[in-house]
Amino acid sequence: MARAISKLGYCSRSRAAELIQAGRVKWNGTVRRDTETPVHLDKDRIEIDGLAVVRSSTIYLVLNKPRGVVTSAADEKGRDTVYSLLPANLPWLAPVGRLDKASEGLLLLTNDSEWAAKITAPETHLDKTYHVQINAIADETLLQQLRNGIRATDGEILRVKIARVLRQGKHNSWLEIVLDEGKNRHIRRMLEALRIEVLRLVRVAIGRLALGDLAKGATRLLEEKEKQALDRAMQSQNPEPPSSVR
Repeated sequence: MARAISKLGYCSRSRAAELIQAGRVKWNGTVRRDTETPVHLDKDRIEIDGLAVVRSSTIYLVLNKPRGVVTSAADEKGRDTVYSLLPANLPWLAPVGRLDKASEGLLLLTNDSEWAAKITAPETHLDKTYHVQINAIADETLLQQLRNGIRATDGEILRVKIARVLRQGKHNSWLEIVLDEGKNRHIRRMLEALRIEVLRLVRVAIGRLALGDLAKGATRLLEEKEKQALDRAMQSQNPEPPSSVR
């Protein structure tokens, strides 16, 4: 039931579980406290505090996540979350994948849970493009290591699809890194294993959807043609590179 309430766009799954356990949710007229109660969205009636929960219109939102905010609805440490940046009066939206607190850039949010699952599924192999500043001068040896695979400190082998140098300073480099799978702190863990510090990590594209000039902390609706391009990329499992990565 908690999952169904979240899919209807009322609130997060964890918040729905709290409401159910508090006895505030009725299923077909009966209070249920079991968060795993099976629900058929097309047949069953769910009420919260006496009001029927109806499916919200589907929304796909693009956010330029700044550094220093976490990708969650609430944070036990009291840190700012991406939800403080969203426009008011929206239905519940869930992040499509995550960017850690220190990372920034393109983040999608939606109440279309099935679409979000496809975007993040490893078998989809949808390219995610990052611009990464490191405290080292990158050479071809480093780039090849990243492509071939590096054993992280926990023993997992991690690799990237594409790695190239964008520009270099006296003591640092900007890399463009493309992943077609995303594991927890994927890029950071690879570079940590090589004792290289990540100074900035910015996601600039998902498939052909580029961050562009969207201001930090700003949001916009995903255009229908952009969604269709992402859908085609997921179907082909071989998306073209983004057309306007900046």
